[in-house]
Amino acid sequence: MESHAMPYRTSGGVRWRVCAAVLAVSAVAALLVAHTLTGARVSGDGHVRARVLAETEITTGEGGGGDRDRFPWSKAMLRWQRTGFHFQPDKHYMNDPNAPMYYRGWYHFFYQYNPRGETWGNISWGHAVSRDMLNWRSLPLAMVPEHWYESNGVLTGSATLLPNGKVVVLYTGNTDNLAQVQCLAEPADPNDPLLRTWTKYPGNPVLFPPPGTYKKDFRDPMTAWFDKSDNTWRTIIGSKDDHGHAGIALMYKTKDFIHFELIPHPVHRVEGTGMWECVDLYPVGDNKNSSEKTLYVLKASMDDERHDYYALGRFDAAANKWTPLDPELDVGIGLRYNWGKLFASTSFYDPVKQRRVSWGYVGETDSNHTDIAKGWANLQAIPRTVALDEMTRTNLLQWPVEEIDVLRYNTTNFNGITIRAGSVIPLHLHQAAQLDIEASFRLNASAVAALNEADVSYNCSTSGGAANRGVLGPFGLLIHATKSRSEQMAVYFYVSRGLDGGLRTHFCHDELRSSRAQEPVKRVVGSTVPVLHGEGLSARVLVDHSIVESFVMGGRLTATSRVYPTEAIYAAGGVYVFNNATGSSVTIEKLVVHDMASSTLKPYVEGRD
Repeated sequence: MESHAMPYRTSGGVRWRVCAAVLAVSAVAALLVAHTLTGARVSGDGHVRARVLAETEITTGEGGGGDRDRFPWSKAMLRWQRTGFHFQPDKHYMNDPNAPMYYRGWYHFFYQYNPRGETWGNISWGHAVSRDMLNWRSLPLAMVPEHWYESNGVLTGSATLLPNGKVVVLYTGNTDNLAQVQCLAEPADPNDPLLRTWTKYPGNPVLFPPPGTYKKDFRDPMTAWFDKSDNTWRTIIGSKDDHGHAGIALMYKTKDFIHFELIPHPVHRVEGTGMWECVDLYPVGDNKNSSEKTLYVLKASMDDERHDYYALGRFDAAANKWTPLDPELDVGIGLRYNWGKLFASTSFYDPVKQRRVSWGYVGETDSNHTDIAKGWANLQAIPRTVALDEMTRTNLLQWPVEEIDVLRYNTTNFNGITIRAGSVIPLHLHQAAQLDIEASFRLNASAVAALNEADVSYNCSTSGGAANRGVLGPFGLLIHATKSRSEQMAVYFYVSRGLDGGLRTHFCHDELRSSRAQEPVKRVVGSTVPVLHGEGLSARVLVDHSIVESFVMGGRLTATSRVYPTEAIYAAGGVYVFNNATGSSVTIEKLVVHDMASSTLKPYVEGRD
């Protein structure tokens, strides 16, 4: 990932993909969950898309505001923000996940890291190992910038395990003149299962930007795979074509990871999407009993708007071409990997449990000076399994790795509650900072049948959040809420009827009242989610201090928020269920809340681990 990746600190703006008028949202009295929405600031990035298939995200407040906006954070407030069971180093700045793999009994995780401070710079590769992707042992830095070809950062890369057991790493070097080149490194001792020492190829770089490519638009090589047709290894590197401002995926082949050949024509390109970072391509689906060809996911991180997108399609290796199943849902204009704050995701195949696992980093949305005060910045989302939704075959399912379930304790069951329209009910819990919440809701069937009027205008980001009342929503959970609800974050469903008579189900994160501080960026994020006939409306919500992650309808949609409450912390924070619909009660079919213990990250000790 490139070095200017701090969008919410500099612009505080909104990434629009169409030009649209922004309507002022009036304050709505909504029985204990009303929001007063004032002073929203909106800006655009100038990149207009021809068609909108995903909802925009509107922002109130600007991260990194001036002195007059600075909140007087206490040490206790800042300590509360640190997570308990998400991966983050003890101190300093971290961003992209790099080269995750399983090697000789250990899961390895590398990450972009500044060992000297809390902002981007001095980018090196941090390194940790784990038996379970939950409890980690930190190791010395794997690679640091020490040569001209990486003097401005050892940037993102990937690991490939060869059939003979050898590991090779390709990574992007940020050169002394800020050009991006690809470099090779190998373990100094392949017999060391911890891979503690790395040797860089003396002939680095092994790849320079191809002709016609801007020197700063060539990065993030993905894990290579073997192509039997010509006995070569293939890798993809993200880039940009300024003709049409197109994001592109370039394919290279090699026999030795030193000499590479660019295969003519990009694997794929999408006009208007800008630079593609952290490209990933992998097969999904079980076609053992199907005549259908294998589906391939093509995923890219959009440098323009700092979001990850994916699409499902077919990959023709002989033609070096990936084709989307639905051009209207192409990469960068269709399906989002995640709503809210997650970027630069990468995946690897876990041979132990035969699953694909994805990592992504979650940045801060407060200010740089606050990060400096607390001594750290950014964390990793919970690693997720990724699979094709065999029920729809139009989307992925992402779900927390099963290992985190062992952290559950103090399970409390709230099944069978009916929430009347306009009601808020507190949940009596042991604590509210580290939770795993499993919830399933069902609307009143008569109320749903009685809804005849179509409403296709609802959009999470422009809705005003949980304050905007409709006949069948919003309803869900209030997280990190004070008793007076002066601070709260709402995660909720909103159901409306489409023009075709069917129901449209939205799931949203409303951050607008998550903090009384003005510095943090606060948004409403989310989108529509597929719901099949007879399914209840389900969500799994992981709460870990300043991060909230939701996995909706079995993982068809995911959303991630960073929140920085000033009051709803420690014993003052609580969780509530609410129903702000005007025309229906809501039955809680399942509501199970687990307290979550903390995982560990501590230095590896020889002979003990």
